[in-house]
Amino acid sequence: MILKSMLDNDLYKLTMQHAVVSKFPRSRVRYRFINRAGTAFPDGFGEELRRQVHAMSALAMTQDEYDFLSRACYFLPPTYLDFLRGYRYNPSEVGIIQQGPELQVSIEGYWYRTILWEVPLMALISELYFRMTGQAGEDFDQVAQKARAKATRLKMLGVKVADFGTRRRFSAAVHDLVVGEFKNYASGAFMGTSNVYLAMKHDTRPTGTHAHEWFMFHAAKYGFKMANKLALEHWVDVFRGDLGIALSDTFTTDAFFLAFDTKFAKLFDGVRQDSGDPLVFLDKTVAHYKSIRIDPMTKTIIFSDGLDVAAVERIADHARGKIQVSFGIGTHLTNDVGAKPLNMVIKMVDAKAEGREWIPTIKLSDAPGKHSGDAQTIELCKRTLNIP
Repeated sequence: MILKSMLDNDLYKLTMQHAVVSKFPRSRVRYRFINRAGTAFPDGFGEELRRQVHAMSALAMTQDEYDFLSRACYFLPPTYLDFLRGYRYNPSEVGIIQQGPELQVSIEGYWYRTILWEVPLMALISELYFRMTGQAGEDFDQVAQKARAKATRLKMLGVKVADFGTRRRFSAAVHDLVVGEFKNYASGAFMGTSNVYLAMKHDTRPTGTHAHEWFMFHAAKYGFKMANKLALEHWVDVFRGDLGIALSDTFTTDAFFLAFDTKFAKLFDGVRQDSGDPLVFLDKTVAHYKSIRIDPMTKTIIFSDGLDVAAVERIADHARGKIQVSFGIGTHLTNDVGAKPLNMVIKMVDAKAEGREWIPTIKLSDAPGKHSGDAQTIELCKRTLNIP
């Protein structure tokens, strides 16, 4: 069994689950695995993945994990923590089909339940792929040396960084090693990890807010014109000012800033960039804050799109004196072992609010190649929001 803890997941899945339980307890969703690079999976991969998924039904929160969440995640109420203590993965919600080298994975069920599958499933697919294709990667001493060099360099740059690498990690063991090295060698710069279990193990901060699916669902339920505004409004309703970093690029940043008016700009501590040119985004964000008479230096941008140390340095240099910045680094930390990381995602593809029909869900990022979802719905969104 590869996954050993219920908390081997990213924090934003727990925070969104609490919000879904609070706001949309009867809504249903579908997710689908998207193999962007067309990776060929070895014979028997689907069967082994199915075995690992079934093993996840035995995972349950321990008392130590409950106590950690109570201390570290003050924004999650006891009612939700008690719910999570009773939560069990239901493998019947996951469909796995392998036809030759092609892998198909789907998830369907109540949103409040199925929301926890995405991150651990991707971590399983990644680790199993490298195991079953015989890619051992570099030895742990080499991995540790690389991590120390990155941690030391980032500390010297004086930036704030967090690990965002659960989904495409080489293995759980490599992920564990890297977080430990950053905790030891990047003190002052290392702000924690998105992985809740590793945050507990290494006594660091779990970090994260929400993901694209929060906005995608709102578009399916309320329409594209209201999606950003109501997604932000409902987030504030649930967390009352905590977890104040807003994801900006679900339907392009330009559409987001039309909704991100003075009210939201003051309520939220900043925004997260996850696609497109980071320097263009930085300048656009600074200009937006200035246009509504907010000092950009009182706000933060978290950059999280395919970063390495060189990209962090370039962005930090460009941001100096303009706005506060922080960085979530993923694959470059947890899968820099000599193997080629998988290019994959698991995305929500349909949503069904209570009493409604299934509605396709889409994402229009600031990088056109990262658009996802039904082509007809994408065109409808573009027309509705006047996106070229």
